[in-house]
Amino acid sequence: MPADEVLTMGRIGVDLYPQQIGVSLREVRTFEKFLGGSASNVAVAAARYGRRAAVITRTGNDPFGEFLHDALRGFEVDDRFVTPVAGLPTPVTFCEIFPPDDFPLYFYRFPKAPDLEIREQELDLDAIRAAGIFWVTGTGLSQEPSRTATLAALKARGKAGITVFDLDYRPMFWESRAEARSWYAEALPYATVAVGNLDEVDTAVGVREPAEAVQRLHAAGIELAVIKQGPAGVLASQVKGEQAEVPPVPVEVVNGLGAGDAFGGALCHGLLADWELEATMRFANAAGAIVASRLACSDAMPTEAEVRRLIGEAGRA
Repeated sequence: MPADEVLTMGRIGVDLYPQQIGVSLREVRTFEKFLGGSASNVAVAAARYGRRAAVITRTGNDPFGEFLHDALRGFEVDDRFVTPVAGLPTPVTFCEIFPPDDFPLYFYRFPKAPDLEIREQELDLDAIRAAGIFWVTGTGLSQEPSRTATLAALKARGKAGITVFDLDYRPMFWESRAEARSWYAEALPYATVAVGNLDEVDTAVGVREPAEAVQRLHAAGIELAVIKQGPAGVLASQVKGEQAEVPPVPVEVVNGLGAGDAFGGALCHGLLADWELEATMRFANAAGAIVASRLACSDAMPTEAEVRRLIGEAGRA
């Protein structure tokens, strides 16, 4: 079997999105279910560009877990590293949709999410070393045994190829930001790329000011730092000195929750294709914008043709 081009490790679950927009969950009557979880969404996004993608994660041994296997296969994401955990239900996440910028999330990951039961001894370290891109998340560091497994995978990888640390800070998964920062500091030296928004960068290196943050990320061993700045666009900085700052692509926002994962999958595609830094950032920005203009996350991931079309339209505007 050829090596995975993109191998992610982290969250998976079922997203239940309301079919009534601008309404509290107290009043919502109908939902639609989708594959969710940041690491899984990134793998789906990469697969939409024709990349060989796989995810390392765990589900409950239940119908929702079976649905997630079906969904991954439907998106042509390899599920050979997705295993069940007896006694833990597959996580379910609800959201409320109040465009353009309010999308509260409600995570049902009790008593514990199966994706935090990834164990070091079960990892295929040869597959991790061989992947073109290996992608881990901050949430994977929030609890054991996933924390030890994530760090073991990074150490086994040894900064080979492209190793991405998605800073992915979710306060509800941590006792404190300080606790998260201490474990992020353990992971950063093993990554070559770090991706996050201003709040996540603050968790990683203790500052929100983008120029200072990229310097601290470089000092921690990161070769490419990518900081998503919301309305200010994206700043990308390579340790060798090249930088790119690109504005957001204006769209009518329906649901902003999947935009970051779409950005991640597009970033993987651009890095594997060895595009120029600015071209990669523009492509990733446009991919994120497309998903923000749609209801779902995984099901909304665009093709390369769709992203190119939006870039062209934005250039003519």
